[in-house]
Amino acid sequence: MSVALISHEACAGHVTPPGHPEQVARLDAVISALEGMDLVRVPAPMAAEDDLLRCHPAAYLQAIRSAEPEEGWAQIDADTFLSPGSVEAALRAAGGVVRAVDMVLGGEVPRAFSAGRPPGHHAERETAMGFCLFGNVAIGAKHALDHHGLKRVAIVDFDVHHGNGTQDLMWDEPRCLTVTSHQFPLWPGTGKRDEDGAFDNVLNLPLPPGSDGAHMRRVYRAEVFPRLEEFEPELILISAGFDAHIDDPLANLEWQTQDFAWLTRELCRIAQEHCGGRVVSALEGGYDLTALGESVAAHVAALMEG
Repeated sequence: MSVALISHEACAGHVTPPGHPEQVARLDAVISALEGMDLVRVPAPMAAEDDLLRCHPAAYLQAIRSAEPEEGWAQIDADTFLSPGSVEAALRAAGGVVRAVDMVLGGEVPRAFSAGRPPGHHAERETAMGFCLFGNVAIGAKHALDHHGLKRVAIVDFDVHHGNGTQDLMWDEPRCLTVTSHQFPLWPGTGKRDEDGAFDNVLNLPLPPGSDGAHMRRVYRAEVFPRLEEFEPELILISAGFDAHIDDPLANLEWQTQDFAWLTRELCRIAQEHCGGRVVSALEGGYDLTALGESVAAHVAALMEG
């Protein structure tokens, strides 16, 4: 099955301080892992202003642009930095997801993977945090709903950290079901089960530290897949973070590479049943470079299965 890979070399222009886990080498590891795969390779455009404004107010966008330094780093919070080139990188990370949505809904490809950075799922409406500047996947979901006129989209976030930004941006959006599995307790401390959205449209699945892929599979079979089947999405978007891997240094889940492949296949199966197989995936976390590359390759290979 044809899968688009959407990325841009400008995403390497977002340079973090030495020792920072969200580093340029992450994108290098991802692109290297996908080298040789038969993918439709497309450059990521910069997100249009109207797409950004569906999730973030104009004052916030201006504040991010104004904060970009001419040299060195500007620190947004304890672990979020801007360098010269960060704004373009972030615009292309968001624009890559929008381009992926356009390609999938336009029938160019049935599935797409946007490999951009910085990631997006911690960026709230007016707050950059957790390495994230813009809500990339939420922006793509709003684009699918408002520009393409879909009635129901689902976001599934399997990053090890709770997608507080996506939850904030989609909290009062009844046309979107947002599902997040994540280690709990863990930063950012959100994602409890009683955080269920303004329209019962948010499903949080806290996973205990030390739990493995078998535990994850039981939870997804029992709760996520039935909820998705009931919702009948017209498009599934994935916030694909790979830091639940057992080798990742920032958390304590014990997933293996094959667990990401299994979960991807199952989400594609549901997409095949309800929305013509249409899936858009976007890179979020994953900070052990070897595990990241292997897991992304397994994820994209599963997207390519028919």
